[in-house]
Amino acid sequence: MAHRAIQAQRLVALFVLGCLLFSFPLLSLFNTGGTVLGIPVLYAYLFGVWIGLIALMILVVERSS
Repeated sequence: MAHRAIQAQRLVALFVLGCLLFSFPLLSLFNTGGTVLGIPVLYAYLFGVWIGLIALMILVVERSS
């Protein structure tokens, strides 16, 4: 039972991290006119963070199995 509580705490921490990474002050840093491999920096940041958070959630959930 303690293991599920730790897993829940890690998922809540990932949620808070996601909220911070998608907040306005941090997003405004990447709202520039530049590109990364032809993709606007803001879009690359958004999709990179999104994929990163999904990967971290998979690690947290699969580690418990």
